[in-house]
Amino acid sequence: MATTCLAEQPNPATLPNPNVEPALTKIESGIKQGPFKAEWDSLEEYQIPQWYKDAKFGIFIHWGAYSVPAYGSEWYPRQMYIDTKRRGDNFFQHHIDTYGPQKEFGYKDFIPDFKAEKFDADAWAQLFKDSGARYVVPVAEHHDGFPMYDCSFTRWDASEMGPKRDVIAELSTAVRKKDMKFGVSSHRAFNWVFYVRNESFDNADPQYADLYGRPMPFLFDKDAANYQKNFPAQDKQFKDDWLARSCELVDKYQPDLFWFDFGITPKLQTTDHENNPFAGHLKQFAAYYYNQTADQPAGLGVINYKWRAFPEKAAVLDKERSKMAEIRKPFWQTDTAVSASSWGYTENQKYKTPDRLVDDLIDIVSKNGCLLLNVGPRSDGTIPEEDQAILKAIGGWLKINGEAIYDTTHWKTFGEGATTVSTGHTSEAKDKPFVATDLRFTARDETLYVTGLKWPEEGSITVRTLASNSEFYPQEIGAVSMLGSDVTLKWSRDENGLKVQLPAEHPSEFAYVLKVTEAK
Repeated sequence: MATTCLAEQPNPATLPNPNVEPALTKIESGIKQGPFKAEWDSLEEYQIPQWYKDAKFGIFIHWGAYSVPAYGSEWYPRQMYIDTKRRGDNFFQHHIDTYGPQKEFGYKDFIPDFKAEKFDADAWAQLFKDSGARYVVPVAEHHDGFPMYDCSFTRWDASEMGPKRDVIAELSTAVRKKDMKFGVSSHRAFNWVFYVRNESFDNADPQYADLYGRPMPFLFDKDAANYQKNFPAQDKQFKDDWLARSCELVDKYQPDLFWFDFGITPKLQTTDHENNPFAGHLKQFAAYYYNQTADQPAGLGVINYKWRAFPEKAAVLDKERSKMAEIRKPFWQTDTAVSASSWGYTENQKYKTPDRLVDDLIDIVSKNGCLLLNVGPRSDGTIPEEDQAILKAIGGWLKINGEAIYDTTHWKTFGEGATTVSTGHTSEAKDKPFVATDLRFTARDETLYVTGLKWPEEGSITVRTLASNSEFYPQEIGAVSMLGSDVTLKWSRDENGLKVQLPAEHPSEFAYVLKVTEAK
């Protein structure tokens, strides 16, 4: 009698989650309701809400199971599986030495120790409020595939494992109670190639595909670690799941802002919105999100994107650890961190000074941008004391000088001075410190703010841009004062510039602001 040999059935974790299909049906309905269509020309009718252009300063939060090993960077989940020589920390060998072989102790095994037992969303929100931030953006899901919220499309999320709390829900409530706007970020698109595979690793096991992603053949290639070279376009199953997850975040938490990392552009620099293989799903998401926020009093939601994933009129460009050389229209954003070494918490962080970060904020705002500044909490839910001190120092400066930042616009020129900034992707490490002749301009109505990025040793400053024959400021100057100081300033204006004698006492610890008003 003949027998039939049944083919081995795929592991359920590698199949589409059954909740995805009904989610896609709902998304399609939301798009049809309009007013935006999933087409670039429709999405380019987008208008950036005024709150965002006025806010200028937000807080980013990288927090996940990667804070348990607290080693190297938040890319530990990826690097712990890459056995190659590299500069800096050897994640692969550190993992074996500390936790054992990757087959026996994989990234998934950190999750039970990610307990967040001291996490206090209200305390975090108060700290961010005290920093002077106007919006807060926690990472909802990083490349590691572990959502920090109650996700309907995987069992691997913070509401079911680890903290067993919906972190995004708690933060949404706490942040909004403090009258700040709330956003979320999704880095999930890079999960497609994030985990390099080897048959001796736990991530090669299909039963964990709903965390690590499906063990696709190209992830076992010898050079799979080189994602800039080996980043095949995500397939429909992955992109549909991505779309369902992204729109669920919109439905559950009504974010005012939605930030996307680089994974939505598989070819990075060579991809634009026309040839991007992810474009169809990006258009669907944008139409859905904008339609869901079309009737909001605060205006449409904000989408942040990297590289050229969107047409520049359809969303807001975000630059990672870099800036603009000149004023950019339309409005844009820089994301960077209090640490130069990592976004997530690690031991031995390389912290920036609050002085430098205040200067970065001023430079960015003068060029029609805003700053999203990241902190990395510990696995227990506490924000390191160093991070807190930096945020409080920035908040102290903004209490005195925020008039020159919030609710302002760029001026006719961004500033003066010889010090330049780095504009390439993640190039901020090349930046040189600003000097006393570096000045930046912002404006509100008829008022001009001149911010000096370093206090001059000689106690005076000449603003060349405001010379008596200036094309930028032909009108007469009526008054010059300093924010935070009651001292009446001595000043004069001629063809060489506006010369101001500064007060003996510096009103704030970092940059200083001159307020210039017209003669009436």
